[in-house]
Amino acid sequence: MRDELAGFTIGVTADRRRDELAALFQRRGARVVLAPALRIVPLADDTDLREATRACLAHPPDVLMANTGIGMRGWLEAAEGWGLAEPLRDTLTRAYVVSRGPKATGAIRAAGLREHWSPASESCDEVVEHLVRRGVAGQVVALQLHGDRQPECTEALVAAGATVIEVPVYRWAPPADPAPLHRLIDLVAGRLVDAVTFTSAPAAEALLRAAGDRTETVLAALRGDVLAGCVGTVTAEPLVRRGVPVSAPSRAPGGAPVPPLVEELPRRTVSVKAAGHVLTLRGHAAVVDGELRQLAPAPMAVLRALAASPGKVLSRTALLRTLPRGADEHAVEMAVARLRVGLRAPRVVQTVVKRGYRLRVD
Repeated sequence: MRDELAGFTIGVTADRRRDELAALFQRRGARVVLAPALRIVPLADDTDLREATRACLAHPPDVLMANTGIGMRGWLEAAEGWGLAEPLRDTLTRAYVVSRGPKATGAIRAAGLREHWSPASESCDEVVEHLVRRGVAGQVVALQLHGDRQPECTEALVAAGATVIEVPVYRWAPPADPAPLHRLIDLVAGRLVDAVTFTSAPAAEALLRAAGDRTETVLAALRGDVLAGCVGTVTAEPLVRRGVPVSAPSRAPGGAPVPPLVEELPRRTVSVKAAGHVLTLRGHAAVVDGELRQLAPAPMAVLRALAASPGKVLSRTALLRTLPRGADEHAVEMAVARLRVGLRAPRVVQTVVKRGYRLRVD
């Protein structure tokens, strides 16, 4: 199959880049569920941002800590609107510029500035450790904030003798429409998606927070059947801290979690030979003799259970446990019937009288 992700369903929690990421996955054959976990609210007209900008002009920073590409671009665009872009750019040109990641680096270079150092881990803690080792006593540090305040970073720099100017360029806010996020949480909890992608640590925190009393159920799914794809180690940290294994490059060129998922998801396929057919389970679809067959959740759940024990007879009671809550044994019979129709290979699933069903493995 040429489409590496055909049959897989992927949730995208990004807001600003959701269309870009969706297109990347869809071009590889995946089905995409769009569910922004947060939205970015620019603060171009915010008093705090203007005051921070004037503070940088009045007390030129010795160090600029650039956290995000969107933040640096937004800061310079806001300064442009106030007629302060050139003075600000000239001031920052004389600073020791630390870029936390590739997107921040790109924004710095686009502004005509030059980064002097960037951490391998994209971690704020590593940046602070570097600056403290280098020495910041008596220096002014301009800290471009990453959505919310970063008190740990500020306090560590102040303790090392620096004066910190916090630059709030934007803030995180809940999505304008929370329904898609709650729908995605339902799908994750029911293990009806194969992967969920995150482009920021706050987005991962927001999804878990929105899960409410189902947080442990969601975490259990992310620790098992649902792959968490992150753009980097910093984004992955809230999940790793909760014991969730993540698919994340050590550094993310372009900031997209696509390559790791393209490699990891196909490795989760299961193949069997049954009734003369080659049957491969890919996410929430089946490939029968090279042809993709999309299946509804209930038939797919039955197929997964049967494929996990190829040739073994599973009772209706055992298969019932794989279906959504509230189903009965009649629902199992319906799911099996729909499975046979969906596969277009009715002999693959064999009825064993008074016992249950099995795959007719070769």
